[in-house]
Amino acid sequence: MYHTKTLSELSALLEAGDVTSVQLTEHFLQRIKVHDAKLNSFITVTEEQALKTAAEADKKRQAGNAGPLTGIPIAHKDIFCTRGVKTTCGSKMLDNFESPYNATVVEKMQQAGVVMLGKTNMDEFAMGSSNETSFYGAVKNPWNTRAVPGGSSGGSASSVAARLSPAATGTDTGGSIRQPASLCGITGLKPTYGRISRYGMIAFASSLDQAGPMAQSAEDCALLLNAMSGFDPKDSTSLEKEVPDYTADLNKPLDGLKIGLPKEYFGEGLDEDVNKVVQKAIAEYKAMGAEIIDINLPNTHLAVPVYYVVAPAECSSNLSRFDGVRFGHRCKDPKDLEDLYKRSRGEGFGEEVKRRILVGTYALSAGYYDAYYIKAQQLRRMISDDFSEAFKKVDVIMGPTSPETAFNIGEKSDDPISMYLSDIYTIAVNLAGLPGMSIPAGFSTKSSVSMPVGLQIIAGHFDESRLLNVAHQYQLKTDWHKQIPEAFK
Repeated sequence: MYHTKTLSELSALLEAGDVTSVQLTEHFLQRIKVHDAKLNSFITVTEEQALKTAAEADKKRQAGNAGPLTGIPIAHKDIFCTRGVKTTCGSKMLDNFESPYNATVVEKMQQAGVVMLGKTNMDEFAMGSSNETSFYGAVKNPWNTRAVPGGSSGGSASSVAARLSPAATGTDTGGSIRQPASLCGITGLKPTYGRISRYGMIAFASSLDQAGPMAQSAEDCALLLNAMSGFDPKDSTSLEKEVPDYTADLNKPLDGLKIGLPKEYFGEGLDEDVNKVVQKAIAEYKAMGAEIIDINLPNTHLAVPVYYVVAPAECSSNLSRFDGVRFGHRCKDPKDLEDLYKRSRGEGFGEEVKRRILVGTYALSAGYYDAYYIKAQQLRRMISDDFSEAFKKVDVIMGPTSPETAFNIGEKSDDPISMYLSDIYTIAVNLAGLPGMSIPAGFSTKSSVSMPVGLQIIAGHFDESRLLNVAHQYQLKTDWHKQIPEAFK
């Protein structure tokens, strides 16, 4: 059963010649055909292209030119431009857009030899925490198909959790890798801002967006991060910093590790069952030799309001290019240029995207720029400084990824504020540009269906190796990351 295996296990099978890339690819394509109608996790499946790439990967292996990811099938979030394949960002605005070039992440993965199974569903332009804002319909959670998978990388999370793909790419602007990873019971990593190129990743909020891997385990994420990371001259926010081998430190013992627990992450609003699971995971770390230290992040309560000024302001600017002129949706029979702009944008964008554009445009308008946007950036610095102070005392910070398990589809559709609070523990990490990840830590049993709970781990800038080491050591002791929803075994 190839779909039950991790990337490293699949890589070993390929290396030993026990399976070919074509066989693996066919296996996962068949699983998508059988199961994805229940989940809606893919927008586009690239079967013909995938089988062709897999055949090329098999030839490379026979010639002795293979790397650890050569011939491994994965999925890409439909926010990454893929040459000759539809790239929609989950929006009607780009329903007819075929990119003429590859995003750097896609290019790097191709160079590593991976096989693209297709493009995964997502909240429109990455705006959402539940994957309900997609033009292509809501994605469903494999653990309970009445529930959301989280967002905006919900299609990637759902496909990996159901083992329709061994791994997937995602993007994280305020928690959009970590929160769906938590709600779907998989491992997801948001790297340090600037670690992975944003070129060809359709922009939502340029100072916050970051690509990252989503997979079963920390070891898998390390393999993917090795391939995805590195400086890119095409991206002005990409940092010229050497990329370490992220698999090198996975097996370091945790003796003496200092774990900070922010009191702000364990207060009002945290579900009791989620708290119990997280506390049990922290106790496991203590048993492995880690030291637990109580810390304060006093400006945590400002993270959500700061984010919902900064992110919409940047989205208002970034989405101005979608005007019906050069590419994307264009209204029929416009009377003049103004009518073209108004109707193309009005028809092309969904409600949540329009809401954020309006908020952002207001925050950037004359007379309000200083009061809102500048003030938000000042508070952002204070939030970042809180983390800097904390990391003088501790090596990593832990807490819940999300305040609750996956809620039902439609439950929060009429309450945007409640939806925004789903990211209360993840947003500050983006504001500070830090690396963070979510790993499966157990299940909440308070409802009729047991639902996954994620543990969030945060580290200092460019300390992804430590994050992956801390996560991997926990996964050696537990098997939460190996759990598969009953309907998809």
